[in-house]
Amino acid sequence: MKRFALIGAAGFIAPRHMKAIKETGNELVAALDRNDSVGIIDSYFPEAHFFTEFERFDRHLEKRRRATGEKVDYVSICSPNYLHDAHIRFALRIDADAVCEKPIALNPWNVDALEQIVQETGRSVHTILQLRLHPAIIGLRDRINGTPADHKRDIDLTYITPRGRWYMASWKGSVEKSGGVATNIGVHFFDMLQWIFGDVQYNIVHVDEPNKAAGFLELAGARVRWFLSIDAHDLPKYPEEKTGTFRSITMDGEEIEFSGGFTDLHTRSYQEILGGRGFTLADAKAAVQIVSDIRRSKAIGAKGDYHPFLKKRV
Repeated sequence: MKRFALIGAAGFIAPRHMKAIKETGNELVAALDRNDSVGIIDSYFPEAHFFTEFERFDRHLEKRRRATGEKVDYVSICSPNYLHDAHIRFALRIDADAVCEKPIALNPWNVDALEQIVQETGRSVHTILQLRLHPAIIGLRDRINGTPADHKRDIDLTYITPRGRWYMASWKGSVEKSGGVATNIGVHFFDMLQWIFGDVQYNIVHVDEPNKAAGFLELAGARVRWFLSIDAHDLPKYPEEKTGTFRSITMDGEEIEFSGGFTDLHTRSYQEILGGRGFTLADAKAAVQIVSDIRRSKAIGAKGDYHPFLKKRV
């Protein structure tokens, strides 16, 4: 049984990590969040210590490590995006491995700095790239690997997941903290696409707004038109449907079905990590580079090969 600590216990994604820790037969011994709406812990680890102040959390883990010899083996990080690299460094400094939600950092140079600390400490950093474990995505990659190297696929990626007014008032609405829409809701799709279709050749941004982003990404094996939005008005059936999620990936006009199979992917991720097969900083860096480049690019508007959802803007 491995001992885990968790940072960001009140967040949306934290229960998936608690469930994964439980289902892999391990123990959550301490959790941290400045917000105390964390009753979900009772469903998994009611005996876990809980802190709202980082300093007390740090002191508790350090005491376990030095006074009792019961140091934590892993720190699971579910905090806001801009804090990920700092919390990874904390995990490494207390002689634990880190398990971090996407994105592992907001910029590629942050990943490089973490790699240096990994080399210094001898610890490991694992990231959650759950789409790489999805059976349909694995099947697609196997299928693509059998095609000629010079053959490029035409991909349309559309992801609309409406959010209320709270979103912009939270850290997610701040580009400096979340990285913007393309980072916050898109990084795992970009990781999946480059994992399947290879290195980036062109990265063009057509739209970059607080609640949506769109662009064109040319990979070694694919031309990708992408559209990401948290605006319910972008739903295909608005105003009839103002909630719910619209997720679509087409390849050469054919829909790729992967809407199911998401519920257990965090547990699968933990199984891979505990088995020594987790995804590393090097695995995560390509997608971090993509979203960082998107963030620093100037949007050109609906010009060139743009996503069909932008046609109403022309």
